[in-house]
Amino acid sequence: MATTSQIMSENSQLEMLGHYINGQHVQDSVRSGEVYNPATGEVIKQVAFADAEQVDAAIIAAEQGFKDWRSSSPVSRARVMFRFKELLEKNADEIIHLTVHEHGKVLEDARGEFNRGLEIIEYACGAPELLKGEHSMNVGGDINSWSEFHPLGVVAGITPFNFPVMVPMWMYPMAIICGNTFILKPSEKDPGPSLFIADLFKQAGLPDGVFNIVNGDSETVELLLSDNRIAAVSFVGSSNIAELIYETGTRSGKRVQALGGAKNHAVVMPDADIDNVVKSLTGAAYGSCGERCMAISVAVCVGDETADKVVAGLTDEIKQFKIGNGMQAGMDLGPLISSGHKNKILEYIESGIEDGARLVVDGRNISIAGHEKGYFLGGCLFDNVTPQMKICREEIFGPVLCIVRTSSLDEAMQVIEQNPYGNGTCIFTRDGGAANYFSENINIGMVGVNVPLPVPVAYHSFGGWKRSLFGDLSIYGPDAIRFYTRRKTISQRWPTGASERAQFSFPSNK
Repeated sequence: MATTSQIMSENSQLEMLGHYINGQHVQDSVRSGEVYNPATGEVIKQVAFADAEQVDAAIIAAEQGFKDWRSSSPVSRARVMFRFKELLEKNADEIIHLTVHEHGKVLEDARGEFNRGLEIIEYACGAPELLKGEHSMNVGGDINSWSEFHPLGVVAGITPFNFPVMVPMWMYPMAIICGNTFILKPSEKDPGPSLFIADLFKQAGLPDGVFNIVNGDSETVELLLSDNRIAAVSFVGSSNIAELIYETGTRSGKRVQALGGAKNHAVVMPDADIDNVVKSLTGAAYGSCGERCMAISVAVCVGDETADKVVAGLTDEIKQFKIGNGMQAGMDLGPLISSGHKNKILEYIESGIEDGARLVVDGRNISIAGHEKGYFLGGCLFDNVTPQMKICREEIFGPVLCIVRTSSLDEAMQVIEQNPYGNGTCIFTRDGGAANYFSENINIGMVGVNVPLPVPVAYHSFGGWKRSLFGDLSIYGPDAIRFYTRRKTISQRWPTGASERAQFSFPSNK
């Protein structure tokens, strides 16, 4: 891999994205990578990759920042967060355009991502209430008892490419409001928004060292995981990597929450409003080109008549997609993140054809005028998919929807249960009994009833089951307070009057 100095010499016209350490932008790295515009396939920026020296500097800065930040009042932290929120809103367009430029998603989707991230910050502003602790009077023998929430110290977050604004916001606002200092390792594919946001955080009054960014690849991640000065790690990515992060981090004594991949199913009952189902599935399966961990990638239709109607409706919808550069208003789909990712999805499509599924809509031969080198792929729809097929078992992470046909709700639930993932699912029905039965008995972490993307709001927590989450606590919401703090319980008594006899039995509340 070329060094930063070599690349800067060869591509002097390109912007070099560095790190953000102790309130300053730093470009001192030996290694670097390239940032592409997915709509054109062109290299638009360079990004420095942190080695041991930069990671160490970030940790030292975070340790120094923690000394004062931990003792700051929740109210003063909340005031910084309020100012931060205002600055984000004032600079929303710049952040959204940076997202589209580096990720490729359409403007509307980038704005939606930004707004959902902002909700987490609004929740974090309630820190004075969230961190109050608990108190009990006279638990026994004039003893009072209370619990307090103490910050962990230096914590880190490792985030994926698909939501470069929102997913980091799932982590650092809650970590910081709890009194920790934070090191973010964003995806090397689209690091620009995070670096821009870091400056806004400083403008809001956040002390230097409380929020740091180190860019990089797997080497950088390994340095963060192996350093015992980091108390906790949050991760979002594929399941295999999530499992590795969890095992490596916990082995080195860290608290870890690692969110993995997904294969999200929608069950369509015969009594469902098919028009609503088709519209809902279209957005849930193909929005953001399917590059979402909550994307619906399998529709399990109960009955052939139900499936035929869904397939016909989806076929019409897909053919009307407006696909192009995400910067253009009115686009439905932009490009995929990279050529490598596009090729991976093309391999899945070939696999589905070879396994005998019927490719009803083929989006592979799309070409966008003026963007012939962009990583575009149209919506693809498979029918007659069986649970044993690779396209039904594995996460594709692209604009591909599979139709599985079953004869009953129980059979549909078996299709879901036998999949190793357990992130999200939903059911479309008018029958309250069927909806309740499904919701109560399906072993999935997030369930929607006529809601295709049951992503919890900021004051609930996000997390799946099975191989979609490694760790005991979900991300953001109330679980974030528990994850980013440790509880200290204090029992206090002030004896009065005559001295008492020694007690040799284990103390209890009589």
